[in-house]
Amino acid sequence: MMVRILPILLAVLLPQMASPALAKPPRGDEQGEVRRDLRAGNVRSLRDIEGHVLPQMQGMQYLGPEYDPAAMAYRLKFIQKGRVVFVDVDARSGEIIHQSR
Repeated sequence: MMVRILPILLAVLLPQMASPALAKPPRGDEQGEVRRDLRAGNVRSLRDIEGHVLPQMQGMQYLGPEYDPAAMAYRLKFIQKGRVVFVDVDARSGEIIHQSR
């Protein structure tokens, strides 16, 4: 009896289990996006951005960057006294757009 039911259950349940993964939009390739924007001359390099911003973040530990190709902005992540601080930087100009506190 179980041998007959198992294929039916799999046929019904597998498509339902797979559908949330299929419905989820694919995540963009941040590194590829920033490389394309750099080659096109649309944005400054991360090294330039970090060289401009990091000296302004005295007493904070730098955790790393993210790049948002839609906004053409870098988000630099810092930590200070157990609190995470995000610094959004315009990738074209290198100017700080926003800083969370």
